[in-house]
Amino acid sequence: MTTSPLELDGSIWLRAGSQTLGGKSRIDLLTQIGLTGSISAAARAVGMSYKGAWDAIDAMNNLAGEELVLRATGGKGGGGAHLTARAEQLIATFQTLEAEHRRVMEHLAQTNLNAPNDLNLMKRIMLKTSARNKLLGTVSAIRTGAVNDEVTLRIAGGHDVVATITRESTADLGLAVGSEAIALIKAPSVMIAMPGKGLRLSARNQLAGTVADIRPGAVNSEIIVDIGNGASLAAIITQESAQALELARGVRVVAVFDASNVILGVVA
Repeated sequence: MTTSPLELDGSIWLRAGSQTLGGKSRIDLLTQIGLTGSISAAARAVGMSYKGAWDAIDAMNNLAGEELVLRATGGKGGGGAHLTARAEQLIATFQTLEAEHRRVMEHLAQTNLNAPNDLNLMKRIMLKTSARNKLLGTVSAIRTGAVNDEVTLRIAGGHDVVATITRESTADLGLAVGSEAIALIKAPSVMIAMPGKGLRLSARNQLAGTVADIRPGAVNSEIIVDIGNGASLAAIITQESAQALELARGVRVVAVFDASNVILGVVA
C-alpha cells in the first residue's frame, strides 16, 4: 500500500501577549474592509457569509479589548465601515510576519518529517470552541468554597464576569489574581432584560450595554449588545421576545447570564 509523504504546513495566528486575534482569513477580512469600506463586499471577497464576517469582527474586537472595525450608519448606500488605526497596524504586522513565516517553512520543509502521531495529537489539542461569546479578561478575585470557587474576571469596558467552577478547575488552570483568562458563554445562555429600578434578577452576571445589531433568523434573533471598549455579547432570543422588548439599535439593555453558564479557559 502506497502512502503519501508527510508534508509540513503551517499558518500564523496573530496574538498580542496571550490575546489571539485571528489568522489569515480574519486578516484578509480586515484588509478587504479597508479596501472596500463595506462589510458585505469584504465578506464576499474572502468567501465568508455576512453573518460570519460580523461574528469574526465581534470576536476580534472582544479579544483586542478595543474596536478594530467601525461602522457608519445611514447615508445613500446604507452606511459603510472603516478600520481603526489599530486594525491597520495589525494588518501590516501580520503581512510582515507571514512573509518571514513562509521563508521559515520552506527551510523546515527540507528536514525529514516522520511524526504523524504527534501531528494528529496537535490537531486534537487545538480544537476550536463553539461558544459564541469569548471575552478576554484578568482575574480580579477568587472566592474559595468547599467544592466550587467563584472567580471574578475583569473584562473590557470595566465589567466583571463571575464564573462558578470547581476548585480542581481553578488549580488545573493555574488561576490567580492578575492572571489572564477567557470567559466562554454560549449565546442561548444570555438573556436580555430592560434596565430600570424595578429590575430584580437572581443571575450573578448583569452587564449593561446598548443593542448594536439585531440579526433575525427563522425563529430566533441574535442580539449583539455593545458593552463598551469594543467588547460585545451575543444573545439568542425568540423573535417574539425581541418584539415584546421593542429592541432596536441604540436601545439600552442588560445582558444577563448565570455564573454557572460561564466556562473559563486559559491560553497554554
